[in-house]
Amino acid sequence: MNSASLIAGLLFFAATTSTPALAEESQRKFKSADIFNLEHAEDPRLSPDGQSIVFVRRQQDIMADRSRSNLWITDKDGKDLRPLFTGNNSYYSPRWSPSGKQLAFLSNKEGRTQLFVRWMDTGQIAQLTHVQQGLGNISWSPDGRTIAFTMRVTKKERPLKVKMPKKPRGATWSKPVQYVSKARYQADGRGIMDPSYTHIFTIPAIGGTPTQLTKGDYPRSGSFSWAQDGSSIYYSANRSDNWEYETRESNLYNVTLSGKREQITDEPGSEYSPRVSPDGRSLAYIKSDNKKLAFRPAVLMVRDIHSSKTKSITHTLDRRVRNIQWDSRSKGLYYQYTNRGLTHVGFSDVAKANHSVKAEDIGGTTLGRPYLSGTYHTNGKALTYTKGTAKRPADLYYGTGKSEKRLTELNHDVLSSITLGETKEIIYKSSIDGEEIQGWYILPPNYDPSKKYPLILEIHGGPHLAYGPHFTAELQRFSAEGYIVFFDNHRGSTGYGERFALLLQNKYSSEYDFADHMSGIDALIEKGLVDENRLFIAGGSAGGIASAYAIGLTDRFKAAVVAKPVINWISKVLTADSYLFQIPNQFPGMPWDHVEHYWKRSPLSLVGNVKTPTMLITGEADRRTPISETEQYYQALKLLKVDTVMVRVPDSPHGIAARPSRMIAKIENIIAWFNKYDGQEKE
Repeated sequence: MNSASLIAGLLFFAATTSTPALAEESQRKFKSADIFNLEHAEDPRLSPDGQSIVFVRRQQDIMADRSRSNLWITDKDGKDLRPLFTGNNSYYSPRWSPSGKQLAFLSNKEGRTQLFVRWMDTGQIAQLTHVQQGLGNISWSPDGRTIAFTMRVTKKERPLKVKMPKKPRGATWSKPVQYVSKARYQADGRGIMDPSYTHIFTIPAIGGTPTQLTKGDYPRSGSFSWAQDGSSIYYSANRSDNWEYETRESNLYNVTLSGKREQITDEPGSEYSPRVSPDGRSLAYIKSDNKKLAFRPAVLMVRDIHSSKTKSITHTLDRRVRNIQWDSRSKGLYYQYTNRGLTHVGFSDVAKANHSVKAEDIGGTTLGRPYLSGTYHTNGKALTYTKGTAKRPADLYYGTGKSEKRLTELNHDVLSSITLGETKEIIYKSSIDGEEIQGWYILPPNYDPSKKYPLILEIHGGPHLAYGPHFTAELQRFSAEGYIVFFDNHRGSTGYGERFALLLQNKYSSEYDFADHMSGIDALIEKGLVDENRLFIAGGSAGGIASAYAIGLTDRFKAAVVAKPVINWISKVLTADSYLFQIPNQFPGMPWDHVEHYWKRSPLSLVGNVKTPTMLITGEADRRTPISETEQYYQALKLLKVDTVMVRVPDSPHGIAARPSRMIAKIENIIAWFNKYDGQEKE
C-alpha cells in the first residue's frame, strides 16, 4: 500500500469511527441569531399537468431586517429544485395559466406591488400593471387570455366646506387638518385611513389597460372566481348602506366583463369565497351565520348555478373550513380545517356530503409562536402543501391523498447541528368544571429527568385561535435557556368545535380560562417535571389579557410578561380599531350600559391584588390593543410600587415580532426579565 492510500484509509477510518462523538460535540442550543437563518415554504402551486410545483421560499434578510420572498420551482419528485426569482426584491403569489405555459406573479421590484407574467419556455417576463395602489388576488380567466385582480381605490372625502386663507409664497405652514367621518376610520398597521374600497379589475394577459368591473363604495372580500365560460366573475360583498355596522353580513354577486351585476344570495350572515366547478354547473362557497357571538362556524355550501338549489356538505364536521378547491371531476371539494392543534386538508363528495382526510398536519409557516398555519393547492387530482414539525418550519410536500413525499429540506443546514427541546402533549381536566384541555410542553435541550425545572406558561392570542405542536422560534429559545415551556388550547380555542369555542362567551378573561392554565401547570408539577416555586407567565394580545388577569388572581408566578394587552375594556373598545366587531359580538351591549360587565372582565379591576413583577411590551403604533392600555397598567403598578418595566416598540403595530430583530428583541427581553427573577440574571 502506498503512502497516499494509507493516508486516505486512515482518514476514512477516522471519519467513520469518530462521527458520533464529533456530531455530539458540534451540537449546540438554539440562539436568537439563528432566527436570521430560518426559512420556510409557503403558497405552493401545482401546475395544471401536475408535473411541476412553484412555491414561495421565504428567507430572512439580516441587512434589511425583514423577510424576503422568492419563487422556486421543482418537479413533483423534488429532484429538480431551482430558483425562478431571487434577490433583494420580493416575489410572491405565483399563479399558473390554465395551459401551464405562463406564470403570473406579484413583485415589488418596481417599488410598488405590480403584476408580472413569465413565459415558462423562454423565461421572458412582462410587467402588466403600473398602478399606484397595491394589488392582490390574481386569477387567470379559463381561456388564459385575461387576468383579474383586486385593488384598493381611494376616495377622497371632505365633509366640511372650509375656506382657508391663501398661503404667502415661501411661507411654511403646518400640515392641513385630516378629516375623519367614517365609522371604520382606522386599522392596525395602516393608521388613520382615507376611505378606500376594494374593487375587481381585469387586464389582458399580454398587457394593456386595467378595466374596473365592480363599482360602489362597499367592502368586498378579496377572493373571487371566474365563471367557466369566462364571461363573468363571482365575488362577495356587503352592499348595504349600513355595511360599517354589519360585520357579519355579505352576499354573493356575479359581474359580467361589461359591468352588469347580479345578486346571487340574499341570506342572513356571510357568504364568501365563491368557487365555480370545472364543469361550470356548481358554485361552492363558505357560509357563516350572523349570530351575535364571538365565534361562529363556517360551513361549505354547494349551489346549482341553474336551479339555485343549495346544500351544505360539511355541516356534520363541526369545524371551520377555508381554502376550498374543486376536484377535477366537479364531484367533490377539498378544504382546510383545524382539529385539536393540527391543520388538515379534508375532502367531501358533493352527492354524499361525506368527509375524509387527504393530508394531515400541514403548517409550519409561523416562525415565532406555534400557531396553526399552512396552505395547500390542488390541480384537482394531486396535492401540494406546506408541512413542518415541532423541530422544523414548513417544507414543501407533494401528496396524492394516499401517500406523501417531502420535496425540500430548507432548514437542515441551520437546525441539524442544534439541539432543540422535545415537544410533548399533555391532556388534563380543568379544575373549575372538569373540561378536557389539550396542551403541550417543551423540555429543555439535554433534559435531565432527575431535575425539576422552572416553567414558563405562554398563552396564545385570539382568544379564538389555537396553538399546536409546531416549530416555534420564541418558545424554543425559552427552552434553550433551561425553562420548560407550557402552552395549551384553553376553552375558546378553535379546532374543538362550536361548543368548546363558545365556553368563553362573555367570559374572557375570567376564572374559567385561568383555571384551564393553572390546572395544566399543576399536572406538570404532579409529573415531577417542574419546580413549583419557579413559575413564570407570558402572553400576547388576548394572551396578554389572560396574563394580566392571572396575576390579579394569584401570586404563584415569580414574574410576568404582559405583551400588547387589553387592561381596561371600557377604554379599549372605544379607542381600538376593532370596536365595530367586538362590542356587538363579545359583549352584552354598549360599555356605558354594561359598565360592571366590562369592568369585571378588565385586568385593571384586579390590579390592587398584583404583587408579581411585571414587564409590559407593546408597539407604539398598535391600534388593535393601543399602547394607552399598557400605559394604564404601567401607571397603576407603579402607584402600587410593584416592580415594573415598560418596553415600547417604536413604530410597531400589533405585530411586534414582524421583523427578525423585533422578534429577537421580544424574546431576549422576556428571557432577561425571567432570568432576573429566577436568580439567573446575566451581564
